Amino acid sequence: MTVETYSQKAKTLSRKIEQTIALRTGSQVQSLKVDILGEIVVLSGRTDSFYHKQLATHAALSEIDQYALTNNIRVEL
Repeated sequence: MTVETYSQKAKTLSRKIEQTIALRTGSQVQSLKVDILGEIVVLSGRTDSFYHKQLATHAALSEIDQYALTNNIRVEL
């Protein structure tokens, strides 16, 4: 039986969210980073449109259920 630690679960979830965001935004979020801080998922990086920031939010929300989400992705026009 394999027991997965919280840290391993957080890393797995973080990678899954990053992949989903990249797929749904067409990799338009540069320097994307997903941190799991307790029960909060924090997105950071930069993009050139509010649309891609919104897509990243929806992509992340599709992968989480019991977590809160903070989107700190910067829009640099």
